Amino acid sequence: MKEVKETAGGLKRQLSPMHVWAIAFGCIIGWGSFINPGKKFLPNSGVAGTAIAMLLGALVMVIIAFSYAYMVPKYPKAGGEFTFTKHCFGKTTAYICGWFLVAAYLTNVPMNSTAIPLIIEGLFGKTALSWGGLGYEIAGSSVTIGGIVIAASVLILFGVLNILGVKKAGFVQTILASLLAVCAFTLFIAGLVSSKAQGVNLTPVWGFDKAALKEIGTYSDTMANQNWLAAILATFAIAPWAFVGFDTIPQAAEEFKFSYKKVMGIMVIAIAFGAFVYISNNTVAAAALENWPERCAAGEWVLLIAAEELLGVFGKVLVGVGVSCAVLSGIMGFYLASSRLMYSMAKEGYLPALFGRVDAKYGTPRNAMIFCVLVSLTGPVLGREALGWFVDMSAIGASIGYFFTCAATLITIKREKDKKPLLAIMAWLGVAFSLAFMVLQLIPIPGLSGVNFGTESYIMLGIWIVLGAVFYFAQMKHFRSDN
Repeated sequence: MKEVKETAGGLKRQLSPMHVWAIAFGCIIGWGSFINPGKKFLPNSGVAGTAIAMLLGALVMVIIAFSYAYMVPKYPKAGGEFTFTKHCFGKTTAYICGWFLVAAYLTNVPMNSTAIPLIIEGLFGKTALSWGGLGYEIAGSSVTIGGIVIAASVLILFGVLNILGVKKAGFVQTILASLLAVCAFTLFIAGLVSSKAQGVNLTPVWGFDKAALKEIGTYSDTMANQNWLAAILATFAIAPWAFVGFDTIPQAAEEFKFSYKKVMGIMVIAIAFGAFVYISNNTVAAAALENWPERCAAGEWVLLIAAEELLGVFGKVLVGVGVSCAVLSGIMGFYLASSRLMYSMAKEGYLPALFGRVDAKYGTPRNAMIFCVLVSLTGPVLGREALGWFVDMSAIGASIGYFFTCAATLITIKREKDKKPLLAIMAWLGVAFSLAFMVLQLIPIPGLSGVNFGTESYIMLGIWIVLGAVFYFAQMKHFRSDN
């Protein structure tokens, strides 16, 4: 198959299909797949609710991926959804899409960084980071100086790797993503063959009342969640956050050194791997622990404890390596996606021109990357609990990106008179599901508690909209121009 030619005077074409799969899979699977079983998935949705929600979420993402696979060859430029929207709906709509995509991508970097101290403490004890001093507390979470130093060092190191060249970043990402997949599959097999993993431990299958259990301390059947629909939707509503990452592929379209026809296959494989890891980690955590509800309520890292129950010290190391790879590959991938999106918006005049400059030696958007690193350094300082609501911000940003991509696909099909009835159906479904995600996230629905945003997320969304409006009106001259 004929390869895409080099882009003249722009970003260098250095990414192979394996690199691109690693970027997508590494972004999909971050800290959440290893830590959220005890914090969010098992309490809110249980084993069955989480599995059903993730399978449905993966199916919806594959449906939406049809639109991405169609649009990438049409507009093979960095920027992805932003670029699609600009060509189909104009500058203002493209700005709205791009602004929320920045939220979806960039907030994932500081979120992943806040998991680094948690990994170290989980593996080596609570005092492992006390060498820098106790630090301070934010939103009930202790922030140590040692944790800040280590997390900040990782953020800077991976930012430098991205600046030094996308090929180097892609190579490191491939190693991290491959190790992550091996760890997840090994843990899954251990759960299947070990006598310590019992089917009876999977109850309550739809989750439980975490607040009540935390108050009492001992689980009883009366705490089980009987609303199966709410259990499923609680996790399904954040599927855009859970699977955000497959859509980072178009952000690097200018750097592919292979045919765009491979995009759909790469996306589907990355989504499938992501769904497997989410479901496997969640199920193994419950199956290996008889008293997992109490452990969840106590705030313990249930997957780490379950792995140690199944495999001893090796299990603990396995989860440590897996979650480390997940966090680092997430940082690497979202750095790439965020910087390329900012680069594209700057090239189009939506952001200051300095973000659109490419490093003459390494062929990467250096200034955009430096900005991403500086913003991400807020993560270690604020602590992991204070950034929990960024999950919701990422979910709404991704949902908006999915919506505009599917809508742009419908416009392009009609404009170019492409006879693709199956694609049109998929695009319409993508529009409908994207709107459904936004409704579930933003609008409280009676009887479906725990599905929509929390108070902090609504506040964050309001601040983000106001900031976006400020930047928009500051660039009003650009939006009113014809070119």
